[in-house]
Amino acid sequence: MSISNEAVTKLIEDGIPGAEVVVSGDGYKYETTVVSDTFEGLNTLKRHQAVYAAVNSAITSGELHALTITAKTPAEA
Repeated sequence: MSISNEAVTKLIEDGIPGAEVVVSGDGYKYETTVVSDTFEGLNTLKRHQAVYAAVNSAITSGELHALTITAKTPAEA
């Protein structure tokens, strides 16, 4: 059982409103770039925790196995 790139994108967009989200993946490994002003002042760990929190339901259900995250502020992007 796997999750679509579109479904992962929606989870992140719902969890981090206003974020620009790009997701690519093959059904097992996924990569995402998330750009959001909510990351301003947060270190990499805190940014990743915010993204993981958004997709946690897919992780706990087993649909999402591996997610590589790039999280930036608009100024960094």
